[in-house]
Amino acid sequence: MSPHPYTRGALLPEILRQRIVILDGAMGTMIQRYQLGEHDYRGERFKAHPKDLKGNNELLQFTRPDVIREIHDQYLAAGADILETNTFGATSVAQDDYGLGAFAREMNVAAARIARAACDQFSTVDKPRFVAGALGPTPRTASISPDVNDPAARNVTFDELRAAYREQASGLLEGGCDLFLIETIFDTLNAKAAIFALDELMEETGERLPVIVSGTVTDASGRILSGQTVGAFWHSVRHAKPLAIGLNCALGATLMRPYIEELARIAGDTFVSCYPNAGLPNPMSDTGFDETPEITASLLEEFAKAGFLNIAGGCCGTTPAHIAAIAQKVGRYQPRCGHGGALFGALALEVA
Repeated sequence: MSPHPYTRGALLPEILRQRIVILDGAMGTMIQRYQLGEHDYRGERFKAHPKDLKGNNELLQFTRPDVIREIHDQYLAAGADILETNTFGATSVAQDDYGLGAFAREMNVAAARIARAACDQFSTVDKPRFVAGALGPTPRTASISPDVNDPAARNVTFDELRAAYREQASGLLEGGCDLFLIETIFDTLNAKAAIFALDELMEETGERLPVIVSGTVTDASGRILSGQTVGAFWHSVRHAKPLAIGLNCALGATLMRPYIEELARIAGDTFVSCYPNAGLPNPMSDTGFDETPEITASLLEEFAKAGFLNIAGGCCGTTPAHIAAIAQKVGRYQPRCGHGGALFGALALEVA
C-alpha cells in the first residue's frame, strides 16, 4: 500500500517535546457571527429537504465552504498549529436527526479537505500546521438511559456507534487529516467505540495516525456525565496509547484547573491537552460566554507556568482573538516534560 499523502502527524511528538502546541478555538461560535439563514444551510443541493437544516453546521462544508475556510484561516493566522475539522456532529448517528445520515461520510471527506487546504497554505518548514479529524460524542449515549423510568433502556448500541465512527474516520482519512481527535467525551463507552473504530480502520489501512482523547467534566463533582472521575476516565482509555489525553468544553479554565492538574500528574506516558470554554455562558456577551481573550489566556498561562500543558486551545465562546492571546501567553513557557507521548498503538507512523 502506498503511504498516505499526509504523514506530518508523525512530527507532532517531537514538536510537543519542544514547545506547547496551539489548538484552534470554537467553530460554532464563529459560525454564529455570520448570521446564516436556512437558505445558507440548504443551498441548491438540499433546497427541497423536508426537515429544517439551520444549525446543522456540518452541512456548511457543502453549502458554504467559504465560511468554513475563512474561519480556519482566521485561526491559523492567530497562531493555531492544529485545526479541527468541522465534523463535531458529522456521524450518521447525529445526522440522522436531520434525515441526512447517508451524507455523513461525504461530509467528513469535504471537511478534511477544506482544513487540509488551509493548513497547506499556512504551513512553513519551521511551523507546520496539522489537521485534526474531529470525532464528537454524538447526541446518543451508550451508558445512560434516555428514560428515567427505565434505567436499562438505551437509544444506541456500541456496534452502532462503532460503525458510525468507523465511517466518519474513513472519510476524515480520505480527506487528508494528520491525526484524530476524539473530543468532548461525556460517556466513556462512546469513546471506547470511537477508539475501537479507529483501531479497526488503521488495522485495515496499515496506517497509524496519532490520536488525542479529550473528555469533558460536566459539573463541580469532577466527573464526566457517565459517572467516572478524571482518573478513572484516563485509566479506561490509556490502553489506546493516545498522543495526548485532556479535557475540553463544559467548564471554564478556572473550574477545570484541579482536573487538568490531576491528569498532568497521573498520565505519565502521554501528553496533556486543555481547551476550555471561555468561562461560563453569558448571553449578553459578544461570544455568549464570560471571558475576554485576555482572561482565558491568563488562566491558561497559569497552567503552562505550573507545568501542566503540552497542548492549549479553546472551546465554546473562544475566537481567533482568544487563540492569539493564548499562543502569546503560553509560548513563554516550556511544555510539560518527561513523558513519551506514544502514538496510537505505535511510536511512529506505520505504513504497511
